Amino acid sequence: MSRITAVEVFAVTVPFARRFVLGSGAVGTPDQAGAVVFVKLTTEDGVVGWGEQRALPSWSYETAETIAVVIRRHLTPILLELTPFDVELFHREANRRLSPSVSNGFPFARAAVDIALHDAAGKLAGLPVHALLGGRVRDELPLCSAIGVGTPEAVREHALASADYAAYKVKIGGDVEADTRAVRTVAEAVDGKPIWLDANQSYRPAALLQLLDGVRDVPGIHCVEQPVPSTDTLGLSRLRTLIDLPLAIDEGSFSAQDLSRAMRLDAADLVVVKICKAGGIRNALKTAQVALAGGVEVLASGLTDCGIGFAAAVHLFSQLELALPAELNGPELLSDLYVDNLSIEAAVAAVPTAPGLGVEVDEERIRAEALDLALN
Repeated sequence: MSRITAVEVFAVTVPFARRFVLGSGAVGTPDQAGAVVFVKLTTEDGVVGWGEQRALPSWSYETAETIAVVIRRHLTPILLELTPFDVELFHREANRRLSPSVSNGFPFARAAVDIALHDAAGKLAGLPVHALLGGRVRDELPLCSAIGVGTPEAVREHALASADYAAYKVKIGGDVEADTRAVRTVAEAVDGKPIWLDANQSYRPAALLQLLDGVRDVPGIHCVEQPVPSTDTLGLSRLRTLIDLPLAIDEGSFSAQDLSRAMRLDAADLVVVKICKAGGIRNALKTAQVALAGGVEVLASGLTDCGIGFAAAVHLFSQLELALPAELNGPELLSDLYVDNLSIEAAVAAVPTAPGLGVEVDEERIRAEALDLALN
């Protein structure tokens, strides 16, 4: 088999097409770009695999610098002894070198490498990534619009501009009155389509009860995601006994083991699966399988990914039963995806069928715009 002979890492700042704010703060604006780390693997046969992850330390602890250091200093020595097909062996050796502690160790760095391994393996095998995972069950993936924390005017404008989308994730930020107005405004604009509330850890239980009481008559609210801090699994469990809406866990569940613990504590009705926090495609699939086997529904999401991460997520979620359309918001929120050959029409993504991820990466632009992180 074709061994990996080179690993390259590039950090690029990618501008946002619009302002996007979570309960934990701003992610990006047209004037405030976010850092994305791209990984290129090359095999002895000249086959290339690409991976990618956004650095968002306000959401999780990894920065562009730490992702780059981990890949260059700690993961590259492992990769240079492997082929792109050795995904499980890569994760085992990465766990030995970088202890996952009670959850995932440096999952964003590992996810970028994992995606690149799958891309290269698919190209070597002449198969799309979803075929390596067992095959897709659908040809298209409907998408969910992501509406950030904002004024009623801003969220209304976003909702109306996103009329093609099949569902809407509405970010709430912990201000009961402001969030109530925003949720009601979106509901009026989307005419009964499903609404998925995402607090990003910004709510206290008592305040959440006030909010949900204030929107009790709003049609289409499907669930509320991660209202309390990620470490407060017992708080989630208690909230499930206090609210009528299904409760989703996100930041509180990075790994399949995290989800198993949350399920044992009856802390969630749904789990948000993200490639970034799971540490890659294969580990995200394991989380989803644990969820579905245990009666917990799956919500698909990303972290404002560019085209490589977006394509990886489309391959993964094309084979899973999802509770709502996939909230993969990179194409909606970013000014550029750095790839060609993605097909998205009327807020529906076609599942790529070409070998690997099925996208053509703009390597020339990535190299031209790469930051000097001054890392040795």
